[in-house]
Amino acid sequence: MRLAGARVLVTGASSGIGAATALELSARGARLVLSGRDQEALADVAARTGGEMLPADLSDPSADLAVRAGRVDVLVACAGEGWSGPLARMSGGTAERMIAVNLTAHVQLTRLLLPGMLERGRGHLVYVASIAGVVGVREEAVYAATKAGLLAFAESLRYELPAVDGNGVGVTAVVPGVVDTPFFARRGRPYTRRRPAPVAPERVARAIAVAVERDRAEVYVPAWLRLPARLHGAAPGAFRVLARRFSP
Repeated sequence: MRLAGARVLVTGASSGIGAATALELSARGARLVLSGRDQEALADVAARTGGEMLPADLSDPSADLAVRAGRVDVLVACAGEGWSGPLARMSGGTAERMIAVNLTAHVQLTRLLLPGMLERGRGHLVYVASIAGVVGVREEAVYAATKAGLLAFAESLRYELPAVDGNGVGVTAVVPGVVDTPFFARRGRPYTRRRPAPVAPERVARAIAVAVERDRAEVYVPAWLRLPARLHGAAPGAFRVLARRFSP
């Protein structure tokens, strides 16, 4: 799908991967609709990209972002929240909010935006998940579950919405590893490991743009993450042994 001239809704556009994606897509000629909670940061991204601002808290069911956005050719679901620590110490409200923002909101957005895409015969849906959703991560059970749900949602839609020769609605799942964004500070525990080294959010943004233009079903950033993902799928017992050994 051509990004030039396409109307693209980016959630979580006020920082991190979402902000980097907005800048990348703007450089490729997309017309942007930017959603995020931090209005000041969102205004800065809008000023740099010429995008339309739609501030929204995706944990609030009354924030009807799809109606406000109008026609959308491409949805890039970047918004997400994390929390790190033992599950027994997590509050119910934290779990509910994370599920709402990371998964439920994007399922509902898709449900509302998809009929228009199908009517026009074209569109693309991008879901930014995480390697945590593929292999699981210690003390991030709820976050990993929301990202696993997003991956399963994307895979199921891919069977339902085949895009053939550039016609129809394409679906892409993006699986980043550690990305250098404010996410880790906000989850309550900074990233302190030397390896793997965090990648720049701009690298993920470029992968998203290329995936839309080339209709790629699945993208890992960095690409070597496919190896642990495949090992987990092929030999989960061996993967768990290694994970326990090398987990901090």
